Amino acid sequence: MTENNACTLVKNVYSTILLIFSVVIVMGLIFTEQTKMSQDVHPALAFVVLWGLILWLGMVEGGQASLVGLAPINFELYKDSHPTTYISTKVCHVGDNLDRYLMGRQFMVIFIAFCINMAGAPVGGAELWGLPQWIIDVFLVTGFAMILFTCMIGQLATQVNASHCMLDYINTYFAVFTFYTAMAIEFSGLMHVSYFIQKCVGWAAGKPIQSNEPPMSALQASFFWFRVVLSAAVLGFSLAVTLEGLFTGNTTMWDGVPNAVAVILFFLLMSVVGLLEGMQIAFFAVAKLKKSERGRAPFALKTCELLFRGDGHNLPGFMIGRQLCVVSCFFIIARVTSLNVEPGNGNNIFGVSDAAQTFFNMGFLGAVITTILGSITWQLVASAFPLAFLSNPLVYVFLRICLFLEATGIASGAWVLAALHKRVAGFQRDEVYIGTAEEREAKDLGDQKEVEHALAKLPGFTTMPEALAKLMSQDPSVKEFVRSMSANNIDVGDLNLQNEEQV
Repeated sequence: MTENNACTLVKNVYSTILLIFSVVIVMGLIFTEQTKMSQDVHPALAFVVLWGLILWLGMVEGGQASLVGLAPINFELYKDSHPTTYISTKVCHVGDNLDRYLMGRQFMVIFIAFCINMAGAPVGGAELWGLPQWIIDVFLVTGFAMILFTCMIGQLATQVNASHCMLDYINTYFAVFTFYTAMAIEFSGLMHVSYFIQKCVGWAAGKPIQSNEPPMSALQASFFWFRVVLSAAVLGFSLAVTLEGLFTGNTTMWDGVPNAVAVILFFLLMSVVGLLEGMQIAFFAVAKLKKSERGRAPFALKTCELLFRGDGHNLPGFMIGRQLCVVSCFFIIARVTSLNVEPGNGNNIFGVSDAAQTFFNMGFLGAVITTILGSITWQLVASAFPLAFLSNPLVYVFLRICLFLEATGIASGAWVLAALHKRVAGFQRDEVYIGTAEEREAKDLGDQKEVEHALAKLPGFTTMPEALAKLMSQDPSVKEFVRSMSANNIDVGDLNLQNEEQV
């Protein structure tokens, strides 16, 4: 056994043991009525809700990997072998629907994390089975047990399988239900202010956002902007209610934390989440750039050098460490922003009805704020200005932190879970069904042009004609010529004019 294999084995074993211990602790908290939901309702409900949400989170995370990854693949290759997968992809991969799905999916992830926090996170002063205080502090007070439980079972393990077994992973009606739930959330307009932010970012970058659909009719445009205004109103109201709760000490924030500190912590953690979300987008934006194109800012150069050092392991390593950081922030933000006002006592926020206060206490408002201000907005800015984003010294600092967390192997248990899940579910790699990219090209069923979407692209790229995409795949010189045009910002109209002048 090599040294690397031995190290990997040790990480897998100790991480899996930590995960099992974390699951046992969380279940113990639920059945001793020391979580918010088990205390307020019933332990059985908290148990069912917690595991149901973890499984759903897994489908949301794995579904994203599958639907984005399958976007370039020709439907004809799998619609007969995976008819249920085709139900989702035939809708998702038309027009701007992938953008819409990703917008709704982003809210789902955050809202599910908030609800998981209510079902499984410990209440203040929780104790369990006479465990030593240091274990209570490490696993309960810091939320470490919930972070490992959620991150490994609900996110990383599913992403591992979905990244290689996309067709099998979403070939269920559960995946179809999840996809249409995300589409319904987007259609509701709750997140539509993000589209306005996107347009502003595109304008600031000098590259208007291009749509894959025909221009909207007057009625469609009216409905779109109505939802933008509605979304802005919901965001403003959510901020007002949440800040009122924070300044009056009516949230589930830990006892003893001053209200002013809670407000500062709220905005600080939102910024950390946003930074990590933007880093992911910016890293992928510069991944294919040459070293000479990565700018001259000292911290941008240091960040890229560290990120792409050696065999490129640091990029996926960052993704794992980033997931741990983001989930940690989500749980703390959920605790900071979730209202804790008992309806019927006359202390309702802004004097709303008891029913409205009960709804506020669910954490829905905090999820809206975090999705728009702590996630999507930062992604859009990073996608438009990746090099400027990487010039921020904090990007380098958080890259180091994420790589350290991954190096500890603390989340390595996800690989063990993924292997077990794959064996039980009978997943097979996509190549078994549709072949490799070269094999698909040989059958004249090659992949479509690279698919771009609003949450992970530089604005301003127009749709490439199918004929040109095919010619590029067949003739390397054409491919290099088109890439050189893009790199030098050559306008096609100018090129045509030059050709005419030569004639």
